[in-house]
Amino acid sequence: MTIPPTTGLVLTGGGARAAYQVGVLKAIAQIRRDCGQFGAANPFPVITGTSAGAINAAALASRADDFDAAVASLGAVWEDFRAEQVYRADSFGVIRTGARWLTMMSVGWAIARWRRARPRSLLDNTPLESLLKRLVDTERTRRMMRDGHLKALAVSASSYGSGLHVTFYDALGDIAPWTRSQRIAVRDAITVPHLLASSAIPFVFPAVGLRIGDHVEYCGDGSMRQAAPISPAVHLGGERILVVGAGRMHEPPGERAGQSEYPNLAQIAGHALSNIFLDALAVDIERLRRINSTLALLTPEARAATSLKPLEVLVIAPSQRLDDIAAKHLGELPAPVRAMLRGIGVQGRGDDARGAALASYLLFEAGYTRELMALGVADTRRRRDDVAAFFGWTLPV
Repeated sequence: MTIPPTTGLVLTGGGARAAYQVGVLKAIAQIRRDCGQFGAANPFPVITGTSAGAINAAALASRADDFDAAVASLGAVWEDFRAEQVYRADSFGVIRTGARWLTMMSVGWAIARWRRARPRSLLDNTPLESLLKRLVDTERTRRMMRDGHLKALAVSASSYGSGLHVTFYDALGDIAPWTRSQRIAVRDAITVPHLLASSAIPFVFPAVGLRIGDHVEYCGDGSMRQAAPISPAVHLGGERILVVGAGRMHEPPGERAGQSEYPNLAQIAGHALSNIFLDALAVDIERLRRINSTLALLTPEARAATSLKPLEVLVIAPSQRLDDIAAKHLGELPAPVRAMLRGIGVQGRGDDARGAALASYLLFEAGYTRELMALGVADTRRRRDDVAAFFGWTLPV
């Protein structure tokens, strides 16, 4: 009997955009059932995630013995999301963080000597910690490994102190930590603080102290300085990789209409976050495909002499621009949050919206997340044959 290759799942970052991933997972679960794979083993023995993708990854890993139930549980959370489940969205909470942060940007020189006036982030994500404790059973993840349902879980963060990109991983086998240029791996049990750090969008959410070696470093979103998003899944034994992106790669082609007006702060911030969250994945996939093409040109003897090996990768990414979808839902944000974002340039709605890219990462509201999930389901169903072929499943005639 042929042993199937170990399949890795890579879930990228993107704040509220990660709702798209859950739609993709829901469609994969349905395709799996359509192919008669009832009660089959966890389709993703290796699971890695970054930022909000780390939260989805950890939730899947903690219920690896029942993939359908894990996806259904995630879906229930994302379908009824409210911003207040992730960050303080009431007037007092926004004033305590966002308003003070914006004040520091404008007159901080005058009050810098009062350390208490130095907010750590634009928003207070204390509610997210409570949500994670309900959504992810970190102790159960270890049991999933011991029982053979899961081989490895990894989440990534970025150290503000050392500047290194850090992958925290927990694995069943004897996998030694790896080191690459500006990247290190640390073996550790994945806990809620790791997830909070991995999803701490720069400037927006506060950094989290994590132990690295014999000291603590403050870490933020794992999408920062992430030069090789697929790499952890490969290091952890993934032989074929399913990657779920959060934008750009499969978006409609063609140039977008430009504007001659000077960009406001929200537009610049949205552009910067898109660079952090979206660009590295496309570069990593292009690199991987070049390696595969090069290896295909080598003789069997030459391939045997190199440590490189071809890697099968299936990428599922949005077919629509998520910025445009976010623009339709700006009015759903809580009033205090809308007021704060309006102060930095998030304005309008629909085709007239400005700063929608920034808002697309913070729009943890059901109208937006449900539309992204529906898009994830539709995009994956359109690639039903590709998904079945990737896993080696047989579709019904």
